[in-house]
Amino acid sequence: MKHLTWLIGLAALTTLSACTGTTETNETLAVLTKVEDNPLTYILPSPKFDGKVSVESALANRRSYRSFQEDKALSAEDLSQILWAAYGVTKFREDNPDAPPNRPSFRGGLRTAPSAGATYPFEIYAIVGNVTGIEPGVYRYISDKHKLVRVMDQDVREELTVAALGQVMIQQAPATVFWSAIFSRAEVRYGSRGRERYVCMDLGHSAQNVYLQAEALGLGTCAIGAFRDADVVRVLQLPAEEEPLYMMPVGHILVR
Repeated sequence: MKHLTWLIGLAALTTLSACTGTTETNETLAVLTKVEDNPLTYILPSPKFDGKVSVESALANRRSYRSFQEDKALSAEDLSQILWAAYGVTKFREDNPDAPPNRPSFRGGLRTAPSAGATYPFEIYAIVGNVTGIEPGVYRYISDKHKLVRVMDQDVREELTVAALGQVMIQQAPATVFWSAIFSRAEVRYGSRGRERYVCMDLGHSAQNVYLQAEALGLGTCAIGAFRDADVVRVLQLPAEEEPLYMMPVGHILVR
C-alpha cells in the first residue's frame, strides 16, 4: 500500500534497538506526522519527560474547568502530552502469546497510570474538533506506538454534547479524551471484583494524570461521567465489547 506522508515541520525519526533509560520509545518524532492511509493515522510528537511546573504545584492548583475558548485550537504537542499522561507506555514489554489468560499481557508495555495486574482494561479515544494539524474526527489512541488512528471522519462534538445531557463544554473544547472499558480484561483475572472495583480504580489513576498534565500545560479539563450510555455508544460507534466510562474535554480556559 502506498503511503503519502506529510511532515508538518522537520521531523526526526529514530528507531531504538536497545533499552537505554527508564522511559523507552520505539520511535521519536520531533513533530506531528500525518500518514494518508486507510485508516488515516497520525504519529504524535514525542512526549516530554520534564516540564516547568512541579507535581506539587499541579496538585495545588488543579481544578475542574467547564468553559473553554471555542476559537482557540489545541496544539498537536499538547494533545500528544495529554494522551501520553492518560495511558502512554513508559516501559515496553513484549506480549507473551503463551501466557495463560489470567496473567497480564501488558498490551505493549507498562503505562503512565497503574493498572491492577497490568490488565489495562481501557481503550482511549481522542474526539478531535480543533487541533492544529489533525483533521476533525474520532481517533483511537494506540499507546505503544504513540499514534492516533481515525475511526470516524466527522466532528461529533455537538452530538456527544447532546448525549452528555447538554454539557456544552464538550462542544466548546477543541478535543476530548474518552475512556471505554473492556471489562473482560480484568474479569478474566479477578472475576467480578475486576469489574466492580479494579477497573474503576484504574480509571481514577488515568483521569487524575490528565488533570495534572492539563494544569502543567496551562490548560483546563473536567471529568464527565453523566451521559446516556446508549447514545454515546451510537455517536462514537463503539465496538460491542467496549463500554463507555468517562470523558474529559481539554482546552484553553475561558475564565480561570
